[in-house]
Amino acid sequence: MAKVTIATDWLAACAGCHMSLLDIDDRIVQLLEAVEFTSSPITDLKHPPEEGVTVGILSGAISNTHNVEVAKMFRERSKILIAIGDCATFGGVVASRNMVGTPEALRRAYIETESTVDGLIPDSPELGIPLDMVTGIGEVVKVDLFIPGCPPRADALFYALSELLAGRTPVVLPPEHFVYD
Repeated sequence: MAKVTIATDWLAACAGCHMSLLDIDDRIVQLLEAVEFTSSPITDLKHPPEEGVTVGILSGAISNTHNVEVAKMFRERSKILIAIGDCATFGGVVASRNMVGTPEALRRAYIETESTVDGLIPDSPELGIPLDMVTGIGEVVKVDLFIPGCPPRADALFYALSELLAGRTPVVLPPEHFVYD
């Protein structure tokens, strides 16, 4: 039987959600018997293959044009798209920039901070153009499953992937359902 293919990436966020994937610990070996990770932030392959994957997993908010492009590519190349973490779900911590506006947030972060010397706001096409508003992924593309949390519990991620592998649609359960380490 062919393995289920999974691609992951993170947008505007820390690495916390992907650390939760790794926090599945020994159970990741169980998953690897049934899945193949085709691309991820920590592998040489950064984008889902053109032929597509069964499951795309995105973490992080939509904060610039590059994030929009990646989210659209993942939607196009994934049968099932999962948004993990609060940033991917509703913008999370990254969306705090919305309270002061993008120009003010960039000025404070890159020019006015106490530790900055001769600061410049980064300006490179490789970084993407900052958007006026930070949003969750669902504001840009259709998401099939949201798994909130900052970061989401490893148990919640394992549960969702296990349900998909069993051919069932995962139901997001409240945090108290999952075992706390």
